[in-house]
Amino acid sequence: MRLTKLEHACLIIEIEGRRLVVDPGSFGSLMIDVADVDAVVVTHEHPDHWTPDQLGHLLATNPGMTIYGPAGVASAAADFDVHVVADGETIEVGPFDLAFHGSRHAVIHESIPVIDNVGVLVDGRLFYPGDAFTVPPVAVEILAAPVGAPWLKISEAMDYVTAVGATTVFPTHERTLSDAGLAMHFDRLRSSAESVGGRAVLLAAHESLEI
Repeated sequence: MRLTKLEHACLIIEIEGRRLVVDPGSFGSLMIDVADVDAVVVTHEHPDHWTPDQLGHLLATNPGMTIYGPAGVASAAADFDVHVVADGETIEVGPFDLAFHGSRHAVIHESIPVIDNVGVLVDGRLFYPGDAFTVPPVAVEILAAPVGAPWLKISEAMDYVTAVGATTVFPTHERTLSDAGLAMHFDRLRSSAESVGGRAVLLAAHESLEI
């Protein structure tokens, strides 16, 4: 399995030459001519996790791909055929085994409605929670841990890393931070990962990791 982290919250996972795209949003470069995509997972409806342009470009190159997301995404992306998934569901698509965990976005503020959010576990190894602190009911090898957001305190991110207890952690959702802020937050995630016997790696945009 090859993991490529794009800008902010977008990931590409590759197995046997096939690709899974997660959360192609507005903070990333347009996904033009990204081929061999079997599926896209959109964890929730916020534009930093999906845009019509991103899905349109992916579909133009991969007309047979499937889009998965919670009910809120299906409503927000009504112009697209979104296969609705929910907490506890499992799906096989191409070489990917997907298990979905969680149901709600983290609270931003009491005045802002809480929307649907579903995390995805890929091949029982890599978990990406979207904008939430969902702890899957199974062991996690690699955790994509949100590190900067209007709904997140660094203490919460640290507690989340220790609660999941993954072998490898890497930060996502970082475009709300300066370079200095990301370095500081990453140090905190690394200390939390090491406290439970894991490690943390910092991936730049478009950097890959063989897992």
